[in-house]
Amino acid sequence: MMGHKAILHIYSTFNNVLITATDLTGAETVCKVSGGMVTKGGSDSGGQFAATRAAEKIAEMLAEKDFDQVIVKYRGAGGNRSNSAPGATAAIRALTRAGVRITRIEDVTPMPTDGTKSKGGRRGRRV
Repeated sequence: MMGHKAILHIYSTFNNVLITATDLTGAETVCKVSGGMVTKGGSDSGGQFAATRAAEKIAEMLAEKDFDQVIVKYRGAGGNRSNSAPGATAAIRALTRAGVRITRIEDVTPMPTDGTKSKGGRRGRRV
């Protein structure tokens, strides 16, 4: 039996993890889970544990709708802040453990070509 292919968008900030599964065009949402849906505390919805639980839940939902291959597009907190929030890598690791076949992983974090001034002043942070 040949299953379908889905695109998995993982948006990971420091406060939450949003995982959305769409069809190959990206227009129709198949299912979505956030970190707040799987944890009871508000503060820990952005951590690795919440990302792992959300990934397990979305893997179950995809298996129900017979999607067996996914393309992962993850997006961290962009701009001049740090390059990746902690939830994205944990979610990808949990997906492979749940038995989802990942065909491609892309980083679609928006990178500024010039952007705003980074903090630290003219001479950087002096330690």
